[in-house]
Amino acid sequence: MISFDSLILKAFTQENKEFLHGARINKIQQPTRRELIFSMRNQGETKQLYINITPEMYHVCFMTDENSKKRLIEIPQKPPMFCMLLRKYLNNSRIAKIEQPDGERILELYIETYNEIGDKIYLCLAIELMGKYSNVILYNTDTNIILGCAHNVGADKSQVREVYGQIPYTYPPKHSSKYFIEERYAFLFNYLRRKSSFRCGQSETILPFYIYKTVNSLIDNYYATLTSKAKFKSLKSEYLTLTNQKLKKCQKSLNEIQSQLKRSENYDKYRLYGDLLMANLYNLNDYTSEAKVFDYENEQAITIPLKKTKTVKENANEYYKKYNKGKTAGIKLKELIEENRQSKEYLESVLYSIEIAKNIYELKEIEFEILLPDRNSMTKSYKTGSRSNSGEGITCINKDNETRIYIGKNNKQNDYIISKLASDEDLWFHTKDCPGSHVLLKTQNVTDELILECAKLAKENSQGKNSSKIGVIYTKRKYLRKPPKANLGYVTYKNEKEIIID
Repeated sequence: MISFDSLILKAFTQENKEFLHGARINKIQQPTRRELIFSMRNQGETKQLYINITPEMYHVCFMTDENSKKRLIEIPQKPPMFCMLLRKYLNNSRIAKIEQPDGERILELYIETYNEIGDKIYLCLAIELMGKYSNVILYNTDTNIILGCAHNVGADKSQVREVYGQIPYTYPPKHSSKYFIEERYAFLFNYLRRKSSFRCGQSETILPFYIYKTVNSLIDNYYATLTSKAKFKSLKSEYLTLTNQKLKKCQKSLNEIQSQLKRSENYDKYRLYGDLLMANLYNLNDYTSEAKVFDYENEQAITIPLKKTKTVKENANEYYKKYNKGKTAGIKLKELIEENRQSKEYLESVLYSIEIAKNIYELKEIEFEILLPDRNSMTKSYKTGSRSNSGEGITCINKDNETRIYIGKNNKQNDYIISKLASDEDLWFHTKDCPGSHVLLKTQNVTDELILECAKLAKENSQGKNSSKIGVIYTKRKYLRKPPKANLGYVTYKNEKEIIID
């Protein structure tokens, strides 16, 4: 990874000085605690100045819409306090001067604005790009007093330099260094097309420009790509953790319900006890602790425990109540087991979708499945606006004009294939008892070769792709059914056939 040093900042500043000088700040946004976006207008155009002060990817550039999507810029509904402070002082203000102290990774924007009583004042927005010490600080140039900063630094955090509101602004301590271009920065400029030069220290350095037209486009593209990769890695890890936690919780719940069902499976004996007591009602004495009777069903003599405070008939009614209660509980427990089993299968399919995701857009496509607390919330969210109407991202293999194979990467795409792309006579493929993609074959000429190819694709796009043998089921679309309130991508099927793929 290439660090953003004073040389790169110098190139950026010189390249964009003409636009920055006199630019008016129209809008200020703060997507996260360490990101700021200033919308500026000058020379008949509007640009977005993006400031990032994260320790790993500190930089400043004018950001394109395309790279804004790469960075996953999301503006919060409630702006942070520092953003509110910047809006208070800088909205509709004009940049009067741009400076970069010699050899420093600090960009200073001197801003002309007005105070509450209408007097013209000058403020400085100091953008300090120094690794973990990066910060954005607003201070009054007349009094040198800090009005606010993105990251407060007190005595408990630094013994060298404190930074927070209402104290004087001071430069960071200087480090002894010479101007140089390190070998690790050289490739940045070797990619640039020859365009111009800028002064670096005491010497004039000519930088070649090849691929990128500007220093800004190089910075924007480079760090947008890095940000996208870092966010993808972080988001994937977070989603895997969340889904595994839900899966573990679901499995625990399923085990507990199965244990309860096992304990309640002897409820049928209570019916037998009640029947035997009623059959021997006039042969037994009331208010005794037990009754010895012959069980004709199992052909053996048994002893039935009784409550001494009740008659034989009352004891029989007690056993009937226990039987009915146990029977009702058993039915309910079996329903819960089936519901938890479906939830477990669904979470396993979500986990598989996360594991095979190759970029951040594929993760964002299934985000609503991961973050919502339960299946019912997910279904409601999906029905009220999360449904994709384009089928974007679905793999399509065109064999010829009349034959196409569709492969989904996640439950959302699988659902779209079944509900939007499939016709009754199309063939649907899926691995048996294993999370994987839905594969759909659309053709007027079904052959054994096509069926085998689709079965192999179903295996390759499943969690069992590395298994030595796996079963793949297939059937016509008209034999699929999506039960009411079923999980996304879940279907039942009939009239299926199975192929074993090595």
